[in-house]
This record gives sequence, C-alpha cells and structure tokens, in this order.
Amino acid sequence: MASDLDAPLSRRRAKTAPASGRRHLPIARLASAGIAALLLIVALRVVLVSDPDGGRPSAEVAINSTRHTNAVAGGNATPPGSEALTVGPEIPASGFADPAATSLEELPDSDPVATAMTEPDESGNLADLVEQTEYGAIPRIGGNGHTPFAAYARPSVTPDTASGRPLIAIVVTGLGLNLAGSLEAIEKLPDNVTLAFAPYGRNLARAVGSARAEGHEIFLEVPLEPFDYPENDPGPDTLLTGQAPRDNMRKLFKVMSRFGGYVGLINNMGARFTASGTDFGPMMEELGARGLGYLDDGSSNRSLAPQLAQANRVPFNRADMMLDANPARAPILAALAELEAKARQQGAAIGIISALPISVQTIAEWARGLQEKGIVIVPASALMKS
Repeated sequence: MASDLDAPLSRRRAKTAPASGRRHLPIARLASAGIAALLLIVALRVVLVSDPDGGRPSAEVAINSTRHTNAVAGGNATPPGSEALTVGPEIPASGFADPAATSLEELPDSDPVATAMTEPDESGNLADLVEQTEYGAIPRIGGNGHTPFAAYARPSVTPDTASGRPLIAIVVTGLGLNLAGSLEAIEKLPDNVTLAFAPYGRNLARAVGSARAEGHEIFLEVPLEPFDYPENDPGPDTLLTGQAPRDNMRKLFKVMSRFGGYVGLINNMGARFTASGTDFGPMMEELGARGLGYLDDGSSNRSLAPQLAQANRVPFNRADMMLDANPARAPILAALAELEAKARQQGAAIGIISALPISVQTIAEWARGLQEKGIVIVPASALMKS
C-alpha cells in the first residue's frame, strides 16, 4: 500500500489543504447595488412627488385672520373676493413719478388730503409727511406723492376762481420771538392772513400751535446771509455763501425741524445768499425734493429765486411790497392803498409786514373794510405757482 510520501506533490497539497467551510461575500458588488438603488429612489421622488420645499420643515400661517386685533388695519383691509389694490410707480425724492415707469392699474382719483394722515401731531406734522433727522422731524413728500405745500395750505379762492375780484395776500413776519406779542397778533388778525415764524423763541411751539388752531397758513423764516453780514445778522444757523453745501444743508435741516405744518419758507434777509446760484441752488433743490414752497420777500432785485424755483418746480411767488418800511399808521395805510391798486391792476398782489404792534393793529383795521371794496384777502399759497 503506497504511503502519502509516495504520492505526487500536487496531489498531496490538494489533499492536505484545509477546508474552511465558509463562503466569501462580494462586498464591492453589494455596495454598488445599494448606491444605485438609492439614486433610483431619489430620481423617482423628484419626478413623481411635487414638493417645492424639498422636504424642509415648514408651517402655514393664515394671513387673512378673522380676528380684528387692529382696528385701523381692519378698516382698510380688502374683503375676501374683492379686487386687490395695486400700487403705482415709486415716487422719487423730487416728488414726480418716473415718466418711464408704469403701473399695472391706474389708481382711482382721490382727495390727497384725505389719503394722508389727517391728524397732525403736537408739532403740526402729518405722519406721512415727515422725515426723522438728527435734529428732529422735517417735511418730506408723502408716500402717495402728496406734498407739504398742498397738505398745509389753507383752502382758498385763487386767481382762476376769483371771478375777477382782486386778491391780496398779507404775510406777517417775525412772529414767535415774543410769545405775548405773537398771541396778540394771532388773535387780532383775520384767519386768511398768512403768518411767518422765525425759528427761535422758547415758546415757539405754543405760538405756532395757536396760529394753527385759528386756521392761519404758516411759513417758516429761514435766515440767509445779507451783504453786510455779520454786522447785520439774521440769527443763529444762518446759511452762508462760500460754505460747503452739506454744511448749509445741516443748518437748513436744523431750522426746518423747529416746528411743523408750514407750507414753505420765506427768506429773512439774504441779499448776498439769494444772489449766489452756487449757494442758493442746493437749498432750492432741497425744497423742490421735499414739496415745499418758497416766498421771496422782494427785498433784493438780485435774487435768483424765480429762476431756481422754476428749475426745481418749487411753488413760488415774490412779494410786491414791504408795507411797514415806515412803521407808523399813516404810512402803512398809504402802502396798503398802493397794494390795492396793484391788485386791481394785476389781479393779485402780496404784501409783507412785520409783527410790530402798530403794524398788526393797522392791518386788522384795514381788513374790515375790504369786502366793501370787492377785494379778497387770501393766504399766500393761493398766489404761488410751481
């Protein structure tokens, strides 16, 4: 019998190799198959399932709630099923819509005063017509394009609606510096007389508030550099020639924040400043961008106000006369007679007068006889055009 030692070498190795009893798994093939299956599942979900959030957690909140937690918002909400409002083109700083912009739907005509906030705050500002600055609130054009000039102007007849009657605007300047004198003037003067307040005085808010309560139209006096400055000084924060525009704008904003509810500005002095287009131009541009008017007191023939106002679409006019250059009753009455003649000849005229007691008393007496003469006193805004 042959032993194992006599067997061929190859056969011996095969015989002596141990059998493990286990089968090796194809791991690489299984991993490839798993990845392919996962990709197939993702592809089928993208194709068959409509889920714009991609499986991200989300929550739905009802916008149109039936709970009336805000009375103002509830009163202006669009009822279900009604037509939604559309907005027109954005109103730029100049207050005029971009002619190239179009809206999806024309908004219906409405009263601009009614659409603005109708109740002024304690400073006389309407909420939609103010911009907050480091100095306080200053006027701006509202979101609906409504301007402070239109919002704060006293309703009145105009040259187009006066049926041929001569119109006269009287503007009393220098108010607010003395509370007692200002309150007396407000009490004596007819409500169609326009009042201009200097941006000074410790009780300015009270004086302006009283004028507003009596229905007077209000202007803000802005101090501008005269030729003999500083010997003749219109007051703190005077706008000066030769300064950087941003410095003058800071002064302008500070002055404009002193009170609210005014239709525009009137110069206090300023013969040098108003003759400089480089310095006066940025100020007039700012008034146009904020929807304010400008009334020139007529004291300087070199003023560039007419040209700058037209270029910036600022409601503007120029006073015809200073009525109390000689502050006595007889000279003032003579100046008023001349103003009446101008109004009859031109259709309208504007007179400037200071808040001196004799000037206020004379104006109050003169105004009582105007109805018999067929002359109408109107606020200054009624005679201003952009």
